[in-house]
Amino acid sequence: MSASQRLAELGVDLPQVAAPVADYVPAVRSGSQIVTAGQLPFVNGELPATGRVGAEVDVEDAASMARLAVLNAVAAAASVAGGVDAIAGVVKVVVFVNSAPDFTGQAAVANGASGLLGEVFGEAGRHARSAVGVASLPLGSPVEVELTVEV
Repeated sequence: MSASQRLAELGVDLPQVAAPVADYVPAVRSGSQIVTAGQLPFVNGELPATGRVGAEVDVEDAASMARLAVLNAVAAAASVAGGVDAIAGVVKVVVFVNSAPDFTGQAAVANGASGLLGEVFGEAGRHARSAVGVASLPLGSPVEVELTVEV
């Protein structure tokens, strides 16, 4: 089953590529790989929540926002690849988590992104990953996701 068919089966629409919030492009192709800029969990141009995970935002909500952010990253990659079905596999995912000082559950938050990639790309969605706690993210976002895919 193709990635676009899986998205349809999941009832998930690939969003419009989020407009950059600074001076960069959403995704760049280099050879057979596409690397995205960090993507926030925008829904119709708005963040569903702001704040630090482990303080103002709980783990479950942050994992849902990581899912949204990676969906935005897939949209950015697909815009350069010529469509989501041109993505042959996911290589690497980096999830930045705006973390309260004592929060150590970054991997659980990142699972939101990883889970969606597995649902959409199947075995080709298995990837290397980093889950990094940070003191702050743009616009107060709880999460930011970078994606590298193979085309």
